[in-house]
Amino acid sequence: MPKYVVRYGAMRQLGVFSTRGGDRYPRGRQVIARTGRGQEAGEVLCEATEHVVSQLKETRSGQILRGLSHDDEVELRKLQEQQQQELEVCRRRVAEMGLEMELVDAEHLYGGERVVFYYLAEDRVDFRELVKVLAKDLQTRIEMRQIGVRDEAKLLADYGDCGKPVCCNTHLSEMPPVSMKMAKLQKATLDPTKISGRCGRLKCCLRYEYDTYREMQRELPRVGSEVVTREGKGKVLSQEVLAGQLLIQTEDNRRIAIDISQVLSVISRGAPPDSKQANQTTAPQRKAPEVNTDQSEQPPTENTEPSADKGQGEPGSGS
Repeated sequence: MPKYVVRYGAMRQLGVFSTRGGDRYPRGRQVIARTGRGQEAGEVLCEATEHVVSQLKETRSGQILRGLSHDDEVELRKLQEQQQQELEVCRRRVAEMGLEMELVDAEHLYGGERVVFYYLAEDRVDFRELVKVLAKDLQTRIEMRQIGVRDEAKLLADYGDCGKPVCCNTHLSEMPPVSMKMAKLQKATLDPTKISGRCGRLKCCLRYEYDTYREMQRELPRVGSEVVTREGKGKVLSQEVLAGQLLIQTEDNRRIAIDISQVLSVISRGAPPDSKQANQTTAPQRKAPEVNTDQSEQPPTENTEPSADKGQGEPGSGS
């Protein structure tokens, strides 16, 4: 029986899903699937071969129920409109209770099993009473999910500075940390307005070519190294990693740019790139504006409370 990798949910989660009766689906097919949360709409990405599954760090299981029909599309549009109304109801209740939380988005699952509210908060929020009230208001199960600013961009952002849809809302299933040293190695501008994404943090794309730059950098003499070139002896002041060039200062105090092929030998090696000593040997640079380089975030916390069964005044059991 074939299995497929399916992307689903507002947070664009990945799952390896089986099919009913051996049905086959092409790449890009919109489907209705049963996940751990209930019935949801999703998109088939590819067949779940052994190689593909081995590349996925975390997957969830489920089952593809059917391909998306016209009636399903109509129902999904209704739910999208309903989500905005539910978000306003939740915002009103949050204001009434004086809770210190910022609502970001709402997600109403296709099967109607629950409504998920995504929010930002500096500290832990006691929303147990809020969940009970919302369960009665909306007559469904309520889930509150705390997220970070990068997840907020994943939910709401549209296009990046490059003119393409933001990566976190398209192909990225994980968002690993990005540091300022990645920008420095790639000679990117240190202007925070140009290297920050829609979330206000360093752009995820700074990581894409970082490993390649590191490999190419290893082929070059370190900054601070003493080298023998066709121009004579000199000291490496800086590297142009992508071009494979060095800026050196010769014994007669000339500064020249040379190709790596012009280096005849290395007399002494400089300090490792990340060390303080290496930073002290580089040519002085203008201090860059401060930018938030802390890309580490705690994973979103998922909190659920029992909701009210339809037609009853008291909340029922939930998980």
